[in-house]
Amino acid sequence: MERIPPSELVLNPDLSVYHLGLRPEQLADTIITVGDPERVSKISRHFDKIEHKVAKREFVTHTGTYKGKRLTVLSTGMGTDNIEIVMMELDALVNIDLHLRIVKKEHTSLNIIRLGTSGSLQLNIPVGSQLVSDYAIGLDTLMFFYQLSNTDEEANFSNALHDTGELPFKPYVVRGSQKLLEKIGFDMIRGNTLTSPGFYAPQGRQVRATLRLPNMVEALSRFRFQDKMLTNFEMETAGYYAMGKILGHEVISINAILANRISNEFSSTPDLVVEGLIEKVLDRA
Repeated sequence: MERIPPSELVLNPDLSVYHLGLRPEQLADTIITVGDPERVSKISRHFDKIEHKVAKREFVTHTGTYKGKRLTVLSTGMGTDNIEIVMMELDALVNIDLHLRIVKKEHTSLNIIRLGTSGSLQLNIPVGSQLVSDYAIGLDTLMFFYQLSNTDEEANFSNALHDTGELPFKPYVVRGSQKLLEKIGFDMIRGNTLTSPGFYAPQGRQVRATLRLPNMVEALSRFRFQDKMLTNFEMETAGYYAMGKILGHEVISINAILANRISNEFSSTPDLVVEGLIEKVLDRA
């Protein structure tokens, strides 16, 4: 079997993966990911015990047990560029022999649950609600560099969005893990999430800089494809779903809705909203 060169899979001297700083024994097979490094301890404080704490750059990892279940909590920072690094290195930890630098014969599939915050694009999805992402729509360029196979439904969804003429490019569309959706998000609002490559103009926010697409938020909120609408904006989910599909992992994104972009509201109690979601996800994970 072909050996992966050191230039392609970079490892630290202790054979931990380069950016995350993790070794295989420090990772559980169920992983809760968050963007904010400070949110890791807000989740792990619920653990019965913590076995490992690793911090490198924006990537903070705590692995321990919650009600007897071994879990890892990992911060990723923001954006699909970071998600690509996280997903590739998590996959390497379980599917590559790091000593020999060869792909293992048996594939291991991880359960990865993104727990994040998001802004609603629909008036009937209020601030404070909980949303699970069924489909993710990538407005970023990550999938220009990977071979991503799509189902007919994903391709038709993407084509319908492109045909509106509201976007100057064709987005990629990927569906999340239906197994994890039913396990974690069965009673949550089921949504279709737009993943943007930024927080301001790519999500239609105007502060001082002039927007190229000033009507984007309104137009996307009106979009319909069959029985589907676009429900929320954030910055990571499409990267997770696409990389999960490419690498063979179960991935779901759960969102605390902290803003409503149509009514221009923001939650007055964001920490309470997020804490409620943390407790629910932990009990179901």
